[in-house]
Amino acid sequence: MASVAVIGGGPAGLIAAEKLAEAGISVTVYDRKPSLARKFLMAGRGGLNLTHSEDLAAFLSRYGTAEKHLAPYINTFTPTALRDWCEGLGEPVFVGSSGRVFPKSMKASPLLRAWQQRLAKLGVEFRLQYDWRGWDSNGALVFSNPDGVTETVTPDATLLALGGASWPRLGSDGSWVKHLAASKIRVNPLRPSNCGFTVPWPDVFRAKYAGQPVKPVALSFDGQRVAGEAMLTDKGIEGGAVYALSAALREAIAKNGSAQLHIDLKPGLEQPELANRLAESRRGRSLSNFLRQEAALSPAAIGLLQENQSAKNLPPDALAALIKSFPVNLTGTFDIDRAISSAGGIAWEEVDENLMLRRMPAVFAAGEMLDWEAPTGGYLLQACFSTGIAAAQGILLFLKDK
Repeated sequence: MASVAVIGGGPAGLIAAEKLAEAGISVTVYDRKPSLARKFLMAGRGGLNLTHSEDLAAFLSRYGTAEKHLAPYINTFTPTALRDWCEGLGEPVFVGSSGRVFPKSMKASPLLRAWQQRLAKLGVEFRLQYDWRGWDSNGALVFSNPDGVTETVTPDATLLALGGASWPRLGSDGSWVKHLAASKIRVNPLRPSNCGFTVPWPDVFRAKYAGQPVKPVALSFDGQRVAGEAMLTDKGIEGGAVYALSAALREAIAKNGSAQLHIDLKPGLEQPELANRLAESRRGRSLSNFLRQEAALSPAAIGLLQENQSAKNLPPDALAALIKSFPVNLTGTFDIDRAISSAGGIAWEEVDENLMLRRMPAVFAAGEMLDWEAPTGGYLLQACFSTGIAAAQGILLFLKDK
């Protein structure tokens, strides 16, 4: 019986292990943590967003420049297929008002338990607390086992599914980069994605408003506009709407040293109507009370406006314009260990259409190790599952030819 080592017990690795085991392959999953899929479980704390229900063409466009690379794999294992797979594990799904798809339980843990039971029945073996250390001079996989003893393994094929570099305490710390670099495989730098950004808030403002949400808002940058909410932090700004623009903002900061984000603090009201409301006499009211009473702005939104020294003296039209497009200067990204996901990874030129490393036959890669990024909303998990399926199919073809 052919054997495959899957290194990484997240969604990409586990779905590949499932498909390989179903085909009669002996599969062993290695993971450096004491339990599987820790980031998957963390993602499910607020409701496990598996995928999205939007039209497939629109869905694929969310991957930006990586769409052309990922499209064949997502077309093979589609969002509908992922929903069917989840329901096949006894976890019904539903489509939320935003179009996002969730298990009805809203949790990752029941799904993971059912999945592990299925994998065990298929004969998949697990080696936990096995830290992959690359290859030895003979091409064998090298692991440090739970006792710190070195073990080597020589499977017929290997799948690398070690994730990116966000949330390193959950297992994906990017330490695999050095092993591939030693084999001359090009890995584009791992960078934070779906992340927050640093803002040099004044100390007084930081002390008063850090931890407060600004909602509803609409954020604009480089021709893109995203509605949602933002969170002010002691270091800067983050939140769903910020994450949706993070790729463009990150690249602009890398190029120019900073980026100016514009916040519509009153997205539900057109500027002329807002200006009419602000034309009311202040009658001795402070700017804070005036904005709260006439524009119904939140305390954090008012705090932002008060940071603009000229706001209190602006005429209604100019004040309305400022509220509808408040500039915030971003100076950097939050650290990658605070990011939801990461960008960068194995360059697409380094893998063939079956996700096998061109320089290392019999070694495949899937999930966030590959060079792509996507916004939140189900796109991250979908690409991990789809590339995991594709890599498993590629391994089966490779073993058949071998």
